[in-house]
Amino acid sequence: MVSVEGMSETPSAGLSRQEAAITVLGGPTAVIDLGGLRIVSDPTFDDAGPHGYLTKTAAPAVDEDGVGLADLVLVSHDTHPDNLDERGRAFAKAAPLVLTGPVTAGRLGSPAVGLAPWTGHSVPRADGGGDLTVLAVPAVHGPEDGERDADGNVNCEVTGFVLSGQGLPTVYVSGDNASIRTVAEISRRVPDIDAAVLHVGAARVPAKFDGRPLSLDSRAAAAAAAVLGAETVVPAHYDAWAHFSEGLSEIELAFHEAGLSAVLRAAPHGTWVRLNR
Repeated sequence: MVSVEGMSETPSAGLSRQEAAITVLGGPTAVIDLGGLRIVSDPTFDDAGPHGYLTKTAAPAVDEDGVGLADLVLVSHDTHPDNLDERGRAFAKAAPLVLTGPVTAGRLGSPAVGLAPWTGHSVPRADGGGDLTVLAVPAVHGPEDGERDADGNVNCEVTGFVLSGQGLPTVYVSGDNASIRTVAEISRRVPDIDAAVLHVGAARVPAKFDGRPLSLDSRAAAAAAAVLGAETVVPAHYDAWAHFSEGLSEIELAFHEAGLSAVLRAAPHGTWVRLNR
């Protein structure tokens, strides 16, 4: 298994390229440098303010100019502004490739490519190491017993991703998922996940599913980490929006109580968590 070690570096106006590292910018937005590629998940770059029935409370630690052009953008879903806001959508559309779910890709148009769950897509690496494989994996955006649409989705289509390649750490990006059962299935099919970016925060909207969590709460995130066996867990999507019911202190406590503090890497937004090969 690839060894993974967390380190942080002082944020700057721009994010320098890394060999293998993750940084969360706030909200769901993570930058993953892997295989010579800059990968950005769920870009949200708008300023704080209202977005329909949701309210953004903080801008990202680094803006789109500081991130620079992405080689690949991952969009878990496009129907909620806390996962893809207006500036994030423009950022994604400027990338050479966006990977997402099939329904979402149909709405986004080019350069989006839709991947059904358990479908892979190969992306040539910039470091000369062959291809980066992006595997689309399922996510359940609400309680297991939530009403499902015609496509079997709770709330809406949401896609998670597993990134892997020769000599690289394997990285799981959960998207908005509240299902431990789904995490267990991902772990069964992809048993050697080295690092996980988990959307935590226990997002709640009173009008949906009796106000039950739409994403992992802190205890569920700790359980997911235990199931995955990942050596590094980077929490995301627990702040910058008013509908999160839990924050970093609850996440740290849950991992401490589960005996998993050693795997939690909650670096300040805009600083790198480096993944050693």
